Amino acid sequence: MAKAHEEAKSEMSIRSSKSKKKGAFMAALAVSRFRSVLAAAISRRQGRPAKVTGTLYGRRRGHAHLAFQTDGHMPPVTLLELPTPTGDLVREMAASGLMRIALECDRRTAGAGDGGVVELVEEQVWRVYCNGRRCGYAVRRDSAPEDWKVLRAVEPVSMGAGVLPAPTAAAGGEGEVMYMRARFERVVGSRDSEAFYMLNPDGNGGPELSVYLLRV
Repeated sequence: MAKAHEEAKSEMSIRSSKSKKKGAFMAALAVSRFRSVLAAAISRRQGRPAKVTGTLYGRRRGHAHLAFQTDGHMPPVTLLELPTPTGDLVREMAASGLMRIALECDRRTAGAGDGGVVELVEEQVWRVYCNGRRCGYAVRRDSAPEDWKVLRAVEPVSMGAGVLPAPTAAAGGEGEVMYMRARFERVVGSRDSEAFYMLNPDGNGGPELSVYLLRV
């Protein structure tokens, strides 16, 4: 009986190891596939990339949010709620100096009368990979009053990071909102692939953030 129990545990351990390796392989494959598709699309495209403002923000232990705006007074082109806590993203960027967020969605058709495929930035649900690791799902949503409060507070900031105080006293700084804001280069490869590259005008070797969107 003991021998059978040990054999069962060993088999479960082997299966778990294989499952983890398969998951890591699929995540790396998805990111690699995205880069190949985007590079091919960009190589066929001419014209100067557009500039947008990107803001990564959220409560320390709450989900991070990512908003891209063509103008600080305008609603975001897209606003995504990421599965990763804001504090975790900030720590990883500080430690590695690099963050690549790859977002992948499945192709879907627009509703009757909409005339075809929806715009890429209007897709609702995304699989998320942070530096090649599968992190869960991101959801696109409309701007709520709380989002506008943050975006208006950081509107004068062209590039930088900081912490906004909580509207009311909260233990341990849980109500504080962390943010990072910068200009991004928006590169549209095709209607199914886009990328946002953070611009560093000073060239001082600060953190780098790249966001990739791919529809498959």
